Amino acid sequence: MIAYIIRRTLYAVPILIGVNLLTFALFFLINTPDDIARSQLGDRRVTEDAVDAWKRSHGYHKPMLYNADVEGAARLTETIFFDKSLRLFLFEFGRSDSGRDIGHDISQRMWPSLAIAVPTLAVGLLINISFALAIALFHGTRFDFWAVVVCVGLLSVSSLFYIIGGQYMVSKLLHLVPISGYDTGVAALKFLILPVLIGVVGGVGSGTRWYRTIFLEEMEKDYVRTARAKGLGEASVMFRHVLRNALVPILTGVVVILPLLFMGSLLVESFFGIPGLGSYTIDGIQRQDFAIVRSMVFLGSVLYVVGLLLTDISYTFVDPRVRLSA
Repeated sequence: MIAYIIRRTLYAVPILIGVNLLTFALFFLINTPDDIARSQLGDRRVTEDAVDAWKRSHGYHKPMLYNADVEGAARLTETIFFDKSLRLFLFEFGRSDSGRDIGHDISQRMWPSLAIAVPTLAVGLLINISFALAIALFHGTRFDFWAVVVCVGLLSVSSLFYIIGGQYMVSKLLHLVPISGYDTGVAALKFLILPVLIGVVGGVGSGTRWYRTIFLEEMEKDYVRTARAKGLGEASVMFRHVLRNALVPILTGVVVILPLLFMGSLLVESFFGIPGLGSYTIDGIQRQDFAIVRSMVFLGSVLYVVGLLLTDISYTFVDPRVRLSA
């Protein structure tokens, strides 16, 4: 088991190195340090002296990959690649192009993102699995047909419709909760109800349809026929056998989503004014703050790889075949 986890962890190392190299190439081959300086200074007629001063104050004056002007290991460490890219592996995000501490911003903004994402995932998972089990239980009936039609209709609607429509109906017409904003402590609940509700409703269509497909696939297997032949009721078969054996694909979807909880939702946080990591990324893109965008891309990659690792580990608990092979 330990060897299996170590082996899976080592598989992630080359993936992260590749993502780091690709991110560095995309940011610094397309946008040179001079381009970044001019975008931050905000004036096309800015002087070369001002550009050089900005690059020196933000660490962009060094060579890209190799510094021939120094001796020893400094030839590799006194470079933009080492300062802006390799340090990310130590989670040293440095400062943004506007001068803010990125690590501090991430530690502060991750909590509002989690406050929205965790209840959305938990409530949505409960509702989607419950609906999918009910639909699969009545497979082939009119209820199944119209449930699938409704699910397809729900997943065909853009998430922007749910956000804007929810804000208009719940906040502007009914005045039940604030339309946007955020607060700390218990006072934050009134700002979180609508984003969580919209997140759950927006995911019912795709989630229910996907889980229904999983349950129907399990219902066609031999162990289900055996359970029915022994006289077990349909509800007992669904909950005691089908649901248990469907945990592997369910875990695949859930555990991979877990790291994304920290990254927040770009649309929801922006529309509702939630100071999370999603809105932080959008702000960095709008301000052309490449240091923030680079850090968030790398952090998202790390969390996604961690999610894949957690998925592999979770398989060993729910599937004896994976545990034996591990």
